[in-house]
Amino acid sequence: MKNLRHLNKYFFKYKWKLLIGLIITIAARIFAIYYIPLIGKSTVVIEKYINNEITDIEVVKSELAFNILLIVGTTLISAFFTFLMRQTFIVVSRHMEYDLKNEVFQHYQELSLNFYKKNRTGDLMNRISEDVSKVRLYLGPAIMYSVTTFTSTVVVLIFMIQAAPMLTLYTVIPLPILAYAIYKLSVAIHQRSTIVQQYLSKLNTFTQESFSGIAVIKSYGIEPQTNTNFTNLSNGSRDKNIDLVKVQAFFFPLMVLLIGISNIIVIYFGGRQIISGQIENIDVLVEFILYVNMLTWPVASIGWVTSLVQQAEASQERINEFLGEKPEITNPKAEPDTINGSIEFRNVSFTYDDTNITALKNVSFKVQKGETLAIIGKTGSGKSTILELIGRLYDIDNGEILIDDRDIHNLNLESLRKSIGYVPQDAFLFSDTIKNNIKFGKTEATDEEIFEAAKNASVHKNIVGFSKGYETVLGERGITLSGGQKQRVSIARAIIHDPEILLFDDCLSAVDTETEEEILNNLFKITKNKTTIIVSHRISSAKNADKIIILEDGQIVQEGSHQQLLDAGGYYKELYAKQLNEKEM
Repeated sequence: MKNLRHLNKYFFKYKWKLLIGLIITIAARIFAIYYIPLIGKSTVVIEKYINNEITDIEVVKSELAFNILLIVGTTLISAFFTFLMRQTFIVVSRHMEYDLKNEVFQHYQELSLNFYKKNRTGDLMNRISEDVSKVRLYLGPAIMYSVTTFTSTVVVLIFMIQAAPMLTLYTVIPLPILAYAIYKLSVAIHQRSTIVQQYLSKLNTFTQESFSGIAVIKSYGIEPQTNTNFTNLSNGSRDKNIDLVKVQAFFFPLMVLLIGISNIIVIYFGGRQIISGQIENIDVLVEFILYVNMLTWPVASIGWVTSLVQQAEASQERINEFLGEKPEITNPKAEPDTINGSIEFRNVSFTYDDTNITALKNVSFKVQKGETLAIIGKTGSGKSTILELIGRLYDIDNGEILIDDRDIHNLNLESLRKSIGYVPQDAFLFSDTIKNNIKFGKTEATDEEIFEAAKNASVHKNIVGFSKGYETVLGERGITLSGGQKQRVSIARAIIHDPEILLFDDCLSAVDTETEEEILNNLFKITKNKTTIIVSHRISSAKNADKIIILEDGQIVQEGSHQQLLDAGGYYKELYAKQLNEKEM
């Protein structure tokens, strides 16, 4: 139960509602049990009439009618309170589920990129959906039935002890056996529940990756192999679920067996006590049989509740694993900072934890506010890493990164990232309308601002050509659009944000040179007072920049303006000549 302690804060948050639920539950159980003494009284009346102690049948009818009305009345009141009980506990559990999902999601957002590189999306999704749902069953039904079981047991035992103390003692003899059986089965359920949830995560991960990569699967014709892999995973999950169900299946028969034994004990010892005169009326025996049977569901529900608790324990353990993860990058202060946009790298070195690849080695450069820097280099030279470090998606190993002559580690993280418009190499669009994807950079943007941003990104004509225009709903990750269209919508999203710093990570690679030239001309107009860094493989994207640096194996090997680099020769001039020849051809 140690993993479930994390949920105690939610119980404390909703303590008053839970207390009201407890009071309602006690009232419901008292009224639910109250009919049993009435049945006992009715039995006594009938017995007296049979023994001629009461000769007037009208008296018997009157007594029975009154008892029936009381039974119906108390049953209706009990039903009403039971309805309120369910409303209270189940509604509270939904509030707790909402809070827990928000806590998990918020924590996910705070974790650094390294966390997402080490964990699969399907597993993350499973923990916030399936695992939280399992925990919700503990927060709601399990707690509700635990309270019901406890109150029913206490109230029934009080009534039983008042009627016949010794017979009550005989009746509860099977309870220690029940407690031991529950303990042993609970351990087995916990172990099997953990394995079941792990398999469910594997299934979610596999299906999520398969659906995301369906185009690759189809193009390589590996549907049969993918289906076989999924079948193997499904079979494994099925087998583990069956193992769990086999253990859970022991509970209910065991409860029924023990209740049956309790009934036999009541009849045997109760009958002997009536014969010996220790119990005067047979109504006590009738009441005891009803009491024991009334305990059938509460006692039987112990097994079900225990199963829910053990599954919740296993799921909460998995949730706590991620909640225990500490963000590698934290906000150093709460006060916002004003960002103007000048950027300086001083002997910056950086190595990726997951691959141990040193992406940057003693890199130094400076970009003033309003200047444009172009970064060119071969694949894997460290170009994208520079942009990620400016947004502080990672922290450097050595050196300094200064924004407006202030160490990036001392800046308010939210202010820093709000001042940046970042267009990644792999443009990511949400499954929403094109308009909302562009507005993601500025949620309060007007239609005119959206259109203007799209025009500057040279994508407006494409959008209005769609049947639904800006209201066109994109598929997952923007699959509805071509690669170039996705890049241009992503550029529009960054432009409309109107940040102080614009970072473009080879975001024109999927557009033709004519469209590239149009976009670059627009960008140079709107970025006059902004700091802009353009990563590219094309000289055409870099030639008009104020400064150009050439990266190779994480080091700056050349830097200067377009003309200076051409005059100096080397990699830049060779790349320029090669691309010029390709263009002419």
